Amino acid sequence: MHIILASMPWAIFYRPSIQLGALAAYLERQADDIRVSSLHPYLSAAHVIGFENYRMISNNSWAGEALYSALLFAGNRSRAKKLFCRELPELGDRFEWLTGRLEDHCTQWLEHQDFSNCALLGFSICFSQLAPSLYCAKKIKKMYPALPVVFGGSTCTPAVGAGLLDNFTQVDYLVTGEGEQPLADLVRHLRGKAPLPANVMGRSPDGKIQYNRPGSGENREQKDLNQLPTPDYSRYFQELAALGLSFIPELPVEFSRGCWWNKCSFCNLNLQWRSYRHKSHHKVYGEVTELVHRHQCLDFFFTDNALPPKEARSFFQRSAADPAELRFFAEIRIPKTIAEYQVYRQGGLRVVQVGIEALSDRLLQQMRKGTTAIDNIHAMKMAAACDIILEGNLILEFPGSTGEDVRQTLAALAAVLPYRPLQAATFFLGDGSPVCNHPKEYGIRAVTSHPNNTLLFPKDILTKLGLPVKGYRGDRVLQRKQWQPVRRAMAAWADFHAGRKNSAQPALAMRDGGSFLLIRQERPNQPTLHHRLKGLSREIYLACEQPTPKKTLLQQFKTVKEAQLTAFINDLCAKHLIYANATHCLALAVNPANNG
Repeated sequence: MHIILASMPWAIFYRPSIQLGALAAYLERQADDIRVSSLHPYLSAAHVIGFENYRMISNNSWAGEALYSALLFAGNRSRAKKLFCRELPELGDRFEWLTGRLEDHCTQWLEHQDFSNCALLGFSICFSQLAPSLYCAKKIKKMYPALPVVFGGSTCTPAVGAGLLDNFTQVDYLVTGEGEQPLADLVRHLRGKAPLPANVMGRSPDGKIQYNRPGSGENREQKDLNQLPTPDYSRYFQELAALGLSFIPELPVEFSRGCWWNKCSFCNLNLQWRSYRHKSHHKVYGEVTELVHRHQCLDFFFTDNALPPKEARSFFQRSAADPAELRFFAEIRIPKTIAEYQVYRQGGLRVVQVGIEALSDRLLQQMRKGTTAIDNIHAMKMAAACDIILEGNLILEFPGSTGEDVRQTLAALAAVLPYRPLQAATFFLGDGSPVCNHPKEYGIRAVTSHPNNTLLFPKDILTKLGLPVKGYRGDRVLQRKQWQPVRRAMAAWADFHAGRKNSAQPALAMRDGGSFLLIRQERPNQPTLHHRLKGLSREIYLACEQPTPKKTLLQQFKTVKEAQLTAFINDLCAKHLIYANATHCLALAVNPANNG
């Protein structure tokens, strides 16, 4: 039995699809007569339109969908173009050229594929892949009308599923949630050996939608991730070679599924998981080692929402001893100490995505982040000290934000100026998130279709699709206005770092002289300052290496009066050498000697 799995634009072109790799390896292990071909047309699409164009489009969650919406729906070109030009104005004048190239690419790509002996064609649909997959599936169905087509992936929630089957005849089945076992069960169903499985929706021969009612199906998640095979990326590398491309890919690996925190009020990324599970560090290290030898690659991307802290620490301790010069990207929760960062760094973790999201304590509580602003600033400081690139977002215009939230954010931005800039991310309402499920608690009066989706899909279809991103009515105009100063401050922050002469040198660094500290402080459009802290001032500053209660400082330095300590802290806060809230202090200068 031949099964074909495909991943359309706008997957990241320099990574093979872990969804396809994992499913292919799993399915082929189910029976000797199952053969799986994984296809990555996003790779050749990037080659056709140019890798820089592709990179820009794939980094925008709406622009890529707009290009294929113009191809998918007759008469929708002008609306799709409007959205594309609004999202990527720098490529607006290339809209017609891009849609023409993508149309030709799909046609030519299909001419080189043979689906005649295919028993099932599956599309993995994650971010920005819905319209491209619908378009390609429609063309394939015209060529092979009897070929069963199944959609699955993080975009294919139950709410989306029924609407897809109702509106698009090119889709025959839809897998919701984790894919391995439901897809294997669907293969058995197509062979006449089992009924339509749980977690799969389907269309009967008379056109009716068939599925188990929510809650009635068996949970088909993998209970033990350690039993899964290493993803099979061989077909991606074959396509890479066939195109004559010479870049070295970054390989996705998976440590866990779900999120062990799973409390953030804005998040809907874990709707497909019913439980949190993780692999052992032995299993992950074995997969990485196998992939290194199989593909001669050294760069890896963890797909996790957040690495499991204990197992991750053990993994990076082991990878530190590996003679291969491995490098990793991972999303993590904030480590408690710089020692944790040092273990990660020594084990090859070079880039981290940390869920900063806000620099206002009240706003962090509203987001249910479980952190404070000073925790987030400490995380940024530790990453800078360990020479780890920290990537993160500030969510702006969160519903119910106050002027005080904005004021606190601006004060924190002045303090974090020396660290790598965060990205401004406008709040969006994710279907199924706590905010969406309890909108009134956040001042949202009504949940609606997202305005961008009204430009992507005809109205009669959109009303039947429960798409993952929603629109809403509430205080959006107020939020947009009051967060403008933060946007300007973040732009200035980015400009400061873009203009620095030596980005390898920390913008705020200290050197310890034993009885004194030397602190070097770069400032935007101003001369660099040099500070010297001597004696007791040095000792107090070093005592604030991590967030430290002011009460602890008074207990440690008994000769210092509370008024004296307050004056000292206030002075260094004004100079942006310390960040303090009502109870804690944090020294902001980093010591490059901590880079272990």
